[in-house]
Parts: sequence; C-alpha cells; structure tokens
Amino acid sequence: MENTCIKVATNFFPNVIISSVLNRLIGGSDFKIIYRHYATLYFVFCVDSSESELGILDLIQVFVETLDKCFENVCELDLIFHVDKVYALLSEIIVGGLVLETNSVDMLQHYKEQEKDEQAGITAAPARAVSAVKEMNLPQKIKDIKLPELPSIGGLKF
Repeated sequence: MENTCIKVATNFFPNVIISSVLNRLIGGSDFKIIYRHYATLYFVFCVDSSESELGILDLIQVFVETLDKCFENVCELDLIFHVDKVYALLSEIIVGGLVLETNSVDMLQHYKEQEKDEQAGITAAPARAVSAVKEMNLPQKIKDIKLPELPSIGGLKF
C-alpha cells in the first residue's frame, strides 16, 4: 500500500516526494538528494546538506552537456554500454569530492587525449612484445639450460 501511495504522490509532487523518500533511505538530514530529469534520464547526486542545490544542479547540467557532446545525443544505452567513458568523464569533473573542471570542451579534450594514448599503447604493445622476445635470444637460452642427470629405472633412461 505504501508503494502505491508513493507512486500516486510522485505523479503530483515528484520533487518533494522523491527527495523525502530518498532522504529516509540514505539516513537523514546530513545528506541531500539533488536530481535533474532530462527526457528519459534522471541524474541523481547525493551530497552533504551544506552543498548548494543550485551549484549541484549546475554541475549536473555541465555533466549532461559533456555526455551529450561525447555521445551525440546521450541515451540510456550509451550510459549502460559505455560506463567506463561515463565514469572517466565524471572523474574529469569531480576528483576527491571536489569539483575541479566545469568546462566541457576542456573535459572532452582531456578525455580524447587519454583515449588516444590508450589506443597508441594497445597498438604498440604487440610490436614491443615481439622485440622483447627477439632480444631474449630464446634458442640460445634453451641450449644453455643445464638439466641434471635423471636416474634410469628398470633399464629405461630418461
């Protein structure tokens, strides 16, 4: 019955009801739930009660704009199948609980540079592995291995 009341109430007072229910779930007045709804996506942030609600709403706006530029019209599937990209972009904005970057152009540039460096490392890895194996001179190392003499058992020599 309580769930039905919450569903009905959220249709009429979505911000008030959802915030009060979520505040009860996370443990009281030390935290605030701040969220913003875009088309079919909800972005929910749990912050200290001392944080500015307008500041967090602005942060959500910057995050969504950055995601939109990165994915070209962000949708649920982008967030599900590219969680690593979403997390990397969020970690460009927030580090250690502090907002460090709010310029979406700079964030995307840093992210693309990091992605390019990772791709260069992945494509260069096989060539580095082959050159390392060649430098090891494996045929000579195999010849240099000294095995101990094994005893013979019943006329069989090992």
